[in-house]
Amino acid sequence: MTEPLQEQAEPTTLLPEDTPVSVAPEGPQESGAIDTPAKPAKTKTRFASVQPVLEKLFELYPQLFGERFLPLKLGIFQELLAAHPDDFQRESLKAALGVHTRSTRYLQSVAAGQKRHDLQGKPVDDVAPEHIFLSIVELFQRRQARSGEDLRPKLRAQLLAAFEKSGLTRQDYLARIGTPAEVIQVLLDEVLSEVEQQRARRAALRQAFEASGQSVEAFADALGMRVGDVQAALK
Repeated sequence: MTEPLQEQAEPTTLLPEDTPVSVAPEGPQESGAIDTPAKPAKTKTRFASVQPVLEKLFELYPQLFGERFLPLKLGIFQELLAAHPDDFQRESLKAALGVHTRSTRYLQSVAAGQKRHDLQGKPVDDVAPEHIFLSIVELFQRRQARSGEDLRPKLRAQLLAAFEKSGLTRQDYLARIGTPAEVIQVLLDEVLSEVEQQRARRAALRQAFEASGQSVEAFADALGMRVGDVQAALK
């Protein structure tokens, strides 16, 4: 599902494939609300209007807006305004961050589960599981719309990894992500059930190991399992 990042030495432009086809999970954090994406027909005009702001962001913070895109900490919009009152106007900066955080490259960084970063480029917070989920789905929809390949198996693998990494229960995860489209819901139901089964097996294995009083090596040998597999399950 993932495609290679196009690393560039110049400020990133919004390519046609960056055009959102559904609501994206990221946006400038001015009031806590997520901006609705611009219509595809207006993408070029919107990007042209914020190009100078994006170039300035690249100049000031290449570690965040340069060759690599990193998830931005919540509240970074206000911090940028406070740090550079002579360089940025509220509305143009808000629009520029909206374009930036809806780009494919930015969504890739969120979908990968990278931490949010501050203006110094330091990791500060985890990205919320629902933002990771929405980014994965958004990228799938963009790519599936222009691909002849069925990308659902890749989507399934990403959803499984994201749910397992979240550490949330099925109920809590579903409460966070809302109600996805039917094609996503079908895969998600499979993923949630599979991870729950895996968790149950690991819990049973840990319980059996603790009751056995054996070393990991002896326990693995008794079950006919590899020591490494048992150690991984007991973590």
